[in-house]
Amino acid sequence: MVRLRDQVAVVTGASRGIGSRIAVALAREGAAVIAHYSRGAEAAEAVVREITQGGGRAKAVQGDLSNPDEAATMVAAAGTAFGRLDILVNNAGIARDGLILRMRDEDWQAVVATNLNGTFYCIRAALREFIRQRKGRIINIASTAGQAGNVGQANYVAAKAGIIGLTRAVAREVGSRGITVNAVAPGFIAAGMTEGLSAEVTAHYLEQIPLGRPGTADDVAAAVVFLASDEARYMTGQVLNVDGGMVMH
Repeated sequence: MVRLRDQVAVVTGASRGIGSRIAVALAREGAAVIAHYSRGAEAAEAVVREITQGGGRAKAVQGDLSNPDEAATMVAAAGTAFGRLDILVNNAGIARDGLILRMRDEDWQAVVATNLNGTFYCIRAALREFIRQRKGRIINIASTAGQAGNVGQANYVAAKAGIIGLTRAVAREVGSRGITVNAVAPGFIAAGMTEGLSAEVTAHYLEQIPLGRPGTADDVAAAVVFLASDEARYMTGQVLNVDGGMVMH
């Protein structure tokens, strides 16, 4: 069963890591995909080729999501390229780690601007279309760090916690319009930001995971596909942890 036939999705930060696998997974289920990227044009085009070679439809679109105008233009590209918008996946994010006493103002501001502000700008732009058609799916990629905290990541944790709060606020605000808004909170995933960690740090995280292994980007993508599908039509304002049990509530 193809769960997203004839739908159109925007995936931010789709050129690498978790975002690239989300884009491919949505396309595999029938969605046409706008694969957003900030700087990795070649990587984004490689994701588009993977989708089109598999029989899907995709287009790479560049944008600085910390700029509200560029975020709106990127979201609007879905309508220009494919005629509509059904699914928004806010995945784009950066990390600039450092202990609080050493954290530079620009590192705090850059992480919040991209991770939290960018998510807000994209949601605001997509809602105009979703409210008009009285249907839409918004899936925000948060993090278990936004629930449990992490040493040396005050900026990243604050932004991801903000995304969780934003998810619930928007879910309450637009639920009556047929729009669902949920978050996926990855734990320790062997992709993207975790690839450069030392063996010692990796071992520390693995000790906290009951399933005893890191997750994969495909594990996260599967949760996103579920939330984008009709199978999740009665779920909104939820945070779905994909973390091997690392953070339990």
